[in-house]
Amino acid sequence: MKNFLGKIKNFTKQITEVENNLYTGKKDFLEIYERNAELEKEIEERTYELKVANQRMLTLQHIWDMMNSAKPISSVLKTTVETLQTELNYLSCVILQKENDEDGEFSKIIAMSEDDTTDKFSKLFKGHLNSNRLLYDKNKLVWKALSKNEITHSKDLRAGLDSIFVDLDEETMESILSNAKCRSFIVLPLKTINKDFGVLCVMSYREELTEGELDFLKLFARQIELALTIVNLFQVVKDQAVTDALTGLYNRRYFQECLDKEVTRAKRQHQPFTIIGIDLDHLKHINDKFGHSLGDLAIQQISKVLKQNARSIDVPVRMGGEEFNVLLPGIDSTGGMKAAERIRKAIEDSPIEIVGKITASLGVATFLEQSDDVEELLELTDQAMYQSKRNGRNQVTLAKTNNQSSWQERAIDAFIDILSKQRVPVDENMSKELCEKLKTTTADSNSPKEMVYTVADMLAKTYNPTHNDGSTKSKLLIATMLAKHFELAPEELDNLKVAMLLYDIGNLMLPKELLQKKEPLTEEEKAHIKEHPVIAAREILKPISNIQDVIPIIEKHHENWDGTGYPNQMKGPEIPLVSQIILITDAYFAMIEKRSYRDGMPKEKALEIIKEEAGKKWNEALVKEFIHLVSKHENSINLGNP
Repeated sequence: MKNFLGKIKNFTKQITEVENNLYTGKKDFLEIYERNAELEKEIEERTYELKVANQRMLTLQHIWDMMNSAKPISSVLKTTVETLQTELNYLSCVILQKENDEDGEFSKIIAMSEDDTTDKFSKLFKGHLNSNRLLYDKNKLVWKALSKNEITHSKDLRAGLDSIFVDLDEETMESILSNAKCRSFIVLPLKTINKDFGVLCVMSYREELTEGELDFLKLFARQIELALTIVNLFQVVKDQAVTDALTGLYNRRYFQECLDKEVTRAKRQHQPFTIIGIDLDHLKHINDKFGHSLGDLAIQQISKVLKQNARSIDVPVRMGGEEFNVLLPGIDSTGGMKAAERIRKAIEDSPIEIVGKITASLGVATFLEQSDDVEELLELTDQAMYQSKRNGRNQVTLAKTNNQSSWQERAIDAFIDILSKQRVPVDENMSKELCEKLKTTTADSNSPKEMVYTVADMLAKTYNPTHNDGSTKSKLLIATMLAKHFELAPEELDNLKVAMLLYDIGNLMLPKELLQKKEPLTEEEKAHIKEHPVIAAREILKPISNIQDVIPIIEKHHENWDGTGYPNQMKGPEIPLVSQIILITDAYFAMIEKRSYRDGMPKEKALEIIKEEAGKKWNEALVKEFIHLVSKHENSINLGNP
């Protein structure tokens, strides 16, 4: 019995131990279960956070891709606010821009998400949503965020709406508030290059704003700021590329772009356009007497007049120095003369303190009336402008139709005569090819300028292999500018242009080995080379009837101011100005261009040598203006090494 009771007691003890173990196991199991449940919940929360973060990252990537696309900024901003609204479950999003004009500060909506809320309330806002001019109050809630550069989160929808639509009447306000689902809104200031641009307003269904949500909105706002900054910088670069720094007018480059488009339009629609050329009178006198600062002020004054008298479609341009052009689309010569006279009088009626009255000389030419060739039209405009100067300044001159052969046509005829009749020892196949191209250019009535430049360059290369393509064009451009400064008559200017193409053609008759010799030349060899102006004038060009007035210019283009030149040792004013212009232009390019026996000289050194020879080899006034022009136009014309 005792043993039995002992066994029972032992068994009971074992059962108790088992129960205790079971309880402990159950307790551990429950703890594990609860922990697993907590972990599952935590994993679910983290998964959701990762999903949200990934969605936000994709949204930001989407916005970044748009910023780097070719889409206009308005489209980018529109898509940005709609992406924010749809993908991240906001009620509505809008970007407001702060602006300033002569009437004061105002704001306008530049991007807004399209949603049911916008549609629903568009009638209630009575056109405010599409307004380009909203009242601006820096003390209102939304704009305080911008002035303080602080993100604002508010549940006061009334205050928010009142900030944007300051003049919203009470009835409309109550109607909007009663139908609104918005529980809070967030205002994020937008700045570009330290400038207050505006705000991003986000309207939310939710009253509270999480820290992660706030961080994302900050990042989102930075993306918008970056997009706006890129656009602003691009616009600045674009404006600088087409705008004259001194006057704010368009520059020569932009004028050419507009002119090309206008020619296409005019030909397609058979409508004229007019160019007004304007040149400030006596700028040199103003600079010499009052200083260059007042000279610049005179240039700026003319620019102001041009802006004030231009239509929105007109293109006022500073071509360089004291010269301006105005492109008038759709205007005939009668309208062009009226516009030019209005500009002339406005300039005369706009005196400058200290300087007094300023005036300008103007020329007018109309496409399809004076010429259907744009290059000729520009030349006719210039000729009319300089005719105004010769007639006494402060007047307007209408260009005359040029019934005579143009200088390009005279040059083409001369080249054809030289090549076809084998007046120079040039490869026969090359001569035939060039003749055909020249004849085709004339027959097709295409602008022959580029063709004559090309032919002159090709002929120069036959005796000077290092001759630069485009050099002839650059020489002619700078020579033309010089001639205009000294107010050469139109016929003299045309003769100069033809001469610039032919003045060195005598070199074709000299031995190539002599012209390309790397060792110093003997006195006999130098004397032989000095024969090329006479060879050109008296042998090659003399039989060509339409350039007889050009021949003396070419023969004298190596005569020096002090009488030490050749072939006739002419001195001072005896030398035609056009010949002097050729000499100084040719000398400069000869120094800066590479030769077979030496490298090209730096531009600065070449100009210094020319300056040292003033009064000896060249007229001092000519040297002064040449250096000025080269320095001013070195970036727009290929005038040598920087």
